[in-house]
Amino acid sequence: MNVKVACVGGGPAGLYLSILLKRQDPSHDITVHERNPEGSTYGWGVTYWRGLLDRLHEHDPHSARAVEEHSVRWRDGVAHVGDRAVRHRGDEGFGIGRHRLLEILAARARSLGVRLEHEHEITADRLPEADLVVAADGVGSAVRTRHAGHFGTEVRAGRNHYIWLGTTKVFDAFTFAFTETEHGWIWAYGYGYGPEGSTCVVECAPETWTGLGLDRADEAEGLILLEKLFADVLDGHPLTGRRAGSGAGAGAGASWLTFRTLTNRTWSRDNLVLLGDAAHTTHYSIGAGTTLALEDAMALATALREPDTLQGALARYERERRAALLPVQSAARYSARWYENLPRYIGLPPQEMFALLGQRHSPLLPYVPPRLYYRIDRAAGQSQALRRLKRTLGSRIARTVQARNLAARG
Repeated sequence: MNVKVACVGGGPAGLYLSILLKRQDPSHDITVHERNPEGSTYGWGVTYWRGLLDRLHEHDPHSARAVEEHSVRWRDGVAHVGDRAVRHRGDEGFGIGRHRLLEILAARARSLGVRLEHEHEITADRLPEADLVVAADGVGSAVRTRHAGHFGTEVRAGRNHYIWLGTTKVFDAFTFAFTETEHGWIWAYGYGYGPEGSTCVVECAPETWTGLGLDRADEAEGLILLEKLFADVLDGHPLTGRRAGSGAGAGAGASWLTFRTLTNRTWSRDNLVLLGDAAHTTHYSIGAGTTLALEDAMALATALREPDTLQGALARYERERRAALLPVQSAARYSARWYENLPRYIGLPPQEMFALLGQRHSPLLPYVPPRLYYRIDRAAGQSQALRRLKRTLGSRIARTVQARNLAARG
C-alpha cells in the first residue's frame, strides 16, 4: 500500500527512517524536509559502538558498509589527571564525522527514491499533507513545541556547563583529560572521527566556569584559555569553535550550554510522531545520542511494517523504545551525576579513579564510599555470587530512586 510520509528534519534519524521505509516498500512516497542548506551541519564527529554497527548491517547492509568504511575505531581509553595518565583496554568504539554520516545517508536515501528538500523550513502550524508526519527536528523541535501540552514535554537542565569543540589533534584512544585550576577542575572528552581531527567536549562546574571567566570571555578568548589548560593532550593543536566547512546553516560559533534532559509523556498525536532527540535526550557523556536516534528509526520502521492501524503501530513503536531506553537513561543520569560530583573521585590513585570512571553508570556507586566500591568491584570480578549481589543492590537502588523521582514530579 502506498503511504505518504513527510519527515521534518534531515538528521541521521530522519534520513535513516526514510531509507528503511523505502526498502520495505519502494512505492511509499517519502519526503525529508531540512531547513538548512545541503552540506551544512553542526558538530564534528559522532561516536558509536559495535552493537549499533551490527544492527545497521541487519537493516541496510549497503549504508552500513559505507558507514563502517568511513569510521575510525579504537579499543583503548586513556585518562589524564594532571601529569598522571592511565590507559585501559575496553570495548571496540567507532567515530565518524557527522558531515560524512549525513552524506552517506542522504546518498542512500536518494538512490532509493526519497525526495530531500533542503532550505525548506516546515512551520509548526502548517505541517505537510501526509499519512504520517515524523518530527525528527531535534531537541528544540518546533513541531513538538507547538503541541507541548499534548506531548507532556518536560525539560530538566543539568548543573555543569559544557561546550562542543573540534581539534586537529587526532586522538588514538577515547581520551579523558582532567585539569585542576585555582577555581576547581575542568575536563575534556576527546575522540577521533577521521584523519582530519577529533571531537573535544569540555565540561566544568558552574563555579569553575565563572571563576575562570569563561562566562565573560568571547569565543576566541575562551578557546585560547582552553588550549592552555589542555596543552598536554592537544600537543600544540588548536581548538575550533565551528566545524571547518560547515557552511552558513551551521549557525554561529560554539557556545557554553547546560545539558537539557528532555522527556515526553507521549510520543504521538494523530498522524504525528516524535523521533530521536525530539522525543528524548540522554547525557552526552555516554555517547549514545546518534545510536538511540538510529535505533528509534529501526523500531518505527519495523512497527509500520506490521499489519495494524497507524495508531496501533505508533503505540507499539513507543512501548518498545521506552522499554529499551530505560537502562540507557538510567546510565546517563548516573554518568552525569558522577561528573557533577567529580571531587568525590578525582583524588583516588589513577588506576582506581579510572576504574570508577568506567563504573560511573552504576546506581550503586553514589551510595558506597569510592575506595570500598573499587574493592567490591575488583572482588566481584572473581566471584559470581558477589556479582549477582552487586547487580541486585544496584537494581533495587535504581528502582527506589526512580519511584521517588516520579512521586516528586507527580
